[in-house]
Amino acid sequence: MLPYIAEFLGTMMLILLGDGVVANVTLNKSGMKGAGSIQITFAWGLAVLVPAFIFGAASGAHFNPALTIALAAEGSLSWGMVPGYIIAQFAGAFVGACLVYILFKGQFDATEDPGTKLGVFSTGPSIPNTGLNILSEAVGTFVLVFAIKGTSNVPGLATGVDKLFVFGIIVSIGMSLGGLTGYAINPARDLGPRLAHTLLPIKGKGSSNWGYGIVPLVGPILGALAAVALYNVIPW
Repeated sequence: MLPYIAEFLGTMMLILLGDGVVANVTLNKSGMKGAGSIQITFAWGLAVLVPAFIFGAASGAHFNPALTIALAAEGSLSWGMVPGYIIAQFAGAFVGACLVYILFKGQFDATEDPGTKLGVFSTGPSIPNTGLNILSEAVGTFVLVFAIKGTSNVPGLATGVDKLFVFGIIVSIGMSLGGLTGYAINPARDLGPRLAHTLLPIKGKGSSNWGYGIVPLVGPILGALAAVALYNVIPW
C-alpha cells in the first residue's frame, strides 16, 4: 500500500507546485505575474525534486505513467503494480490541480483569457501539428527516461544526489524543448489537471481541448519505451 500512497502524494505535490508556478506567473493579480518562462521551468524541476526526495525510497518516485510502464516493460517493476501506480498518479495529479484552483480562485476570476486559464492546468503546442507534437513529447520523454537510467552509470553516486540529476534533466528538457508543446513528458501531469479543468467551476474557462489529449498520452509512453529499449541493448 505504501508505494501507491507515495505515488499519489508525490504526484499531488508535483502538480501543486508545477501548476502552481504557472498560475503564479500567468494569472492576473498574482504577485509574481510576468516572472516568465525561466521561473516556470526551474520551478517545474523543483516540483519533481521535492517529492522525489520525500517518496523515492517508498515507491521509486515515478509520478509518471510513462515511466512506470517503461520500467515494467523492462522488468524493473512488476506489471501487477502498474494499475495501482497509474491510478494513484492520475488521482494525485487531479487533486493537486484542484488545490491550485482553490488557492488561486481569485486570480482565476480576475483573468479573462480562457487560454491562460487552461495553460495553468495542461499543456498545448505553439504550432498545432499532431504528428510533430507527439514526436516532440516522445523525444523529450526519451531524454528524461534514458538520462534517469543513465544515472546508474555514475560511479559512487551518493544517495539523494541522483534526485539532483533529475532536477537538471527536467530543467534542461524544458529550456531546450519546452516551447514546442509545453513538455508534458508525463500523461498524468497533463490529463489529470485537464480533467480538473473540465470539472471545476472556473469562471469563463472555455474549452479543455481534449482533442489534444492524445499528444501527452501517446508521445511520452512511446518515448519512455524507446528509452529503456535502447538503454538495455547498449553493452554498458
